[in-house]
Amino acid sequence: MNFIWDTTKTANWVIGLILIVIVYGFVLFLYTKIVKRKTGYAFVAISFSLLLISFLLSLFYSFVIIACISSVFIMISAFSNLGELRRILANPFKIERGKSSKVGVEKIYNREEFYKTIETAVLNFSKTKTGALMTFEKSTSLNDMMKNGVMVKAPVSAELLATIFYPGTRLHDGAVIIKDNMIVAAAVFYTPTTKPFAGKYGSRHRAAIGISEVSDSVTVIVSEETGRISFAVSGELETVTPENFTRVFENYMEGFGEEE
Repeated sequence: MNFIWDTTKTANWVIGLILIVIVYGFVLFLYTKIVKRKTGYAFVAISFSLLLISFLLSLFYSFVIIACISSVFIMISAFSNLGELRRILANPFKIERGKSSKVGVEKIYNREEFYKTIETAVLNFSKTKTGALMTFEKSTSLNDMMKNGVMVKAPVSAELLATIFYPGTRLHDGAVIIKDNMIVAAAVFYTPTTKPFAGKYGSRHRAAIGISEVSDSVTVIVSEETGRISFAVSGELETVTPENFTRVFENYMEGFGEEE
């Protein structure tokens, strides 16, 4: 068994070690952004340690086996989190805002009143089976999405939302983007998801899932066929009852239940 310092090609070993550190640094970055689980961090740490040991002891076959297993695991994790990966690739250098960034910042609108207004609008859409698609911007900017829509820039009100989504109007066939308590744009069209789903979902639902895959926004969908209310968040679709709408909506907007 030869140690690294016993070889005559120390420079090549040093270069190899640097490459290992760079690759696993990138892997750790992906886990931080995509997986966000302690098990992911543990895997990276353990595999890196084993890889480093086999590297230092010149155990070539062990090195290759560990590297292959690590690569397969990483690929599986990436494909199982394609929605999050798409969001990262859309803006790889974006710095995520933590909850601490809100400290000391006073909202200029009444949040409870805002939730009540949205509840009134959504329940009315559900009762009358009026199709609606509303996206609520959080930390990921949706300015690029608004370019294909119509700028509104008006305070949120149940009456205005009802007017926008009234069948036959020019603005009803797209999404509304809401930031804080302002309706910023209407008639916005998103790139629909390509993710397969077991159930039958129309263009509104697929568009909602599509925008949730590339941003941390919360999108509310009301089906014009059934009046069913759904949320699209992080590439997933959740259907809720009218009675539970406000509670679930508040949880998503406040970030409750998000994975640490």
